[in-house]
Amino acid sequence: MIAYIKGNLEAVNEEAVVVEANGVGYEIICANPFAFQDSLGEQVLIYTYHYVREDNQTLFGFKKTDDKLLFSKLLNVSGIGPKGALAVLASVRVEEFVSAIEREDDKFLTQFPGIGKKTARQMILDLKGKLPDGFAAVALETADRSSEADALQGQNNALEEAVAAMKALGYSEREVKAIVPTLKQEHHENSDPYIRKGLALLMK
Repeated sequence: MIAYIKGNLEAVNEEAVVVEANGVGYEIICANPFAFQDSLGEQVLIYTYHYVREDNQTLFGFKKTDDKLLFSKLLNVSGIGPKGALAVLASVRVEEFVSAIEREDDKFLTQFPGIGKKTARQMILDLKGKLPDGFAAVALETADRSSEADALQGQNNALEEAVAAMKALGYSEREVKAIVPTLKQEHHENSDPYIRKGLALLMK
C-alpha cells in the first residue's frame, strides 16, 4: 500500500494530478484536483489510496487523512465504487457526511451523483456506528450545531409571526419595535406565547 507521495506537482487536470517523485511521475486521481492548483510547480504531499484489481491499479489522492479514511470506508459499502466514493468527497465535508449517516438522513445522502434511496439506506446500514471515534465526535458536534441553528430559526419565525399579528391588531411599527428586544429574551417555537407576552407589554 502506498500511504502517500511527496514530490513536485507537475500537472493538474479535471480528473487527476501528476506528481514527480524520484524521477517517476505518478498520476493520482482526486475528487477535486484543482484544490492543488495553487501548488503547481511546488513540492506537495498527497495521501494516497492504492486501488488494486485484477485488471486495474489506480492511485487516488487526498489532501487530508480523514478524506482518505472515509474513501476507504465508502468502498466497503455494497454498491459504492471508487467513482461514487469520489463523488461524495467532491461534494461534502467529511463531518457533514458522517453527521448525515449518524442521523440516518437518507434525503441528504441521495443528493450525491449516482446515490439513490436504496444505496443511501445501504450506506447508513453499513457505516452507522462503524466510523472512527474521531469522525463520530465531529459529527455529533456538527449535528448539535445544526440543531441549535434549527431551534434559533424556529424562534425567529415565531417572533416574526407574532410581530405581524400585533401590527394587524392595530399597534404601530414604533410600538411593536419597542417591545421586540424584550420578546427576544423568550424562547418559543410558535407565535402564541410571543403574542400574549407582547400584548401584555403593549397594554401597560
